[in-house]
Amino acid sequence: MTTVSTLPRLRTPGVIARELGESLQRVQYVLRTRPHIKPAALASWSRLYDRPAVSIVQHDLNTMDARQNTHSSAP
Repeated sequence: MTTVSTLPRLRTPGVIARELGESLQRVQYVLRTRPHIKPAALASWSRLYDRPAVSIVQHDLNTMDARQNTHSSAP
């Protein structure tokens, strides 16, 4: 019997920015200002995030963009 365990794929903020097509500064801003987004692991000084955290970052960035578009289109 063989068991295959998959290791989680963790990402740095730079990798998250690249995956989402966003600037590193915007991703870092979301990670810094949202206390509910926690790193899954730490490697030296690097914080590593899992897929659910990336989804939350993407959602928060989309929400920020939607708010900005709403305010800029208001008369």
